[in-house]
Amino acid sequence: MDVSFLGGPQPQRGVGVVAPFDFALDRELWRWVPDDVSLHLTRTPFVPVEVSLDLARLVSEHETLGEAVRALGAAEPEVLAYACTSGSFVGGIAGERAMCEAMRRSGELPALTTSGALLDALVELGARRIALVTPYTRSVTESLEEYLAEAGIVVTGRAYLGLTRHIWKVPYRDVARMAREAVRGVADALFISCTNLPTYDVIPQLEAELRMPVISANQVTMWAALARLGTRAVGPYQALLDPAARRQWPLPGHGLPPEHGLPPGHGLPELPEGQEGRS
Repeated sequence: MDVSFLGGPQPQRGVGVVAPFDFALDRELWRWVPDDVSLHLTRTPFVPVEVSLDLARLVSEHETLGEAVRALGAAEPEVLAYACTSGSFVGGIAGERAMCEAMRRSGELPALTTSGALLDALVELGARRIALVTPYTRSVTESLEEYLAEAGIVVTGRAYLGLTRHIWKVPYRDVARMAREAVRGVADALFISCTNLPTYDVIPQLEAELRMPVISANQVTMWAALARLGTRAVGPYQALLDPAARRQWPLPGHGLPPEHGLPPGHGLPELPEGQEGRS
């Protein structure tokens, strides 16, 4: 059958993504991407180190980033994204900016990181006080808090799992439980850290329950990268992506403490389990 009348594939714009060697959630990233954009992913070389500050430093070395960016060049992306939260906050704000500059030099393209995208997302939402959820150990979580403090962001509550491996296997129910634990005081938003932690389906559920914007590492990375292309990330009723979704809550600084909102699970369907597995 002659199919020449179909013309061929539609032109695709590309986002080049550099991820750590253990990144396992490629499919989650794609869920935020519109049909006319492709993701071109590459990973940093394997190192036999568990999730820690040492690993964060290893997977964010400028030489490693340069090699990964050059490997992406053949796919001709229009923007570069480093998809790792800990690797991009471990050096503080100056370290994050230096990473972007290293990628820009290697690829001659606009470049961003997850942690830089996080700060941009908080500005977009007008959020200065956040609740924090991480799968990390205490030391890695504290390093993230230091990065946020450097940017003038106050962490009002936190919950973390203390994991050093298999983070992608954490089910949604554990993410939701930590979110409820973290929202202890008045916060403008909740941030769920780590690009290896599944979050896509849990975001709108938690926003409805906690009555505040909920953002995650993979979400802010894709939101920022796609914005650089002049397009928008897609997702079901997520406050960062849809300004209309924000109008149901008070403005930052005028929010109600969680005890004045809906009780956990009130009027909501069950959260999906996500990717099951033993951590």
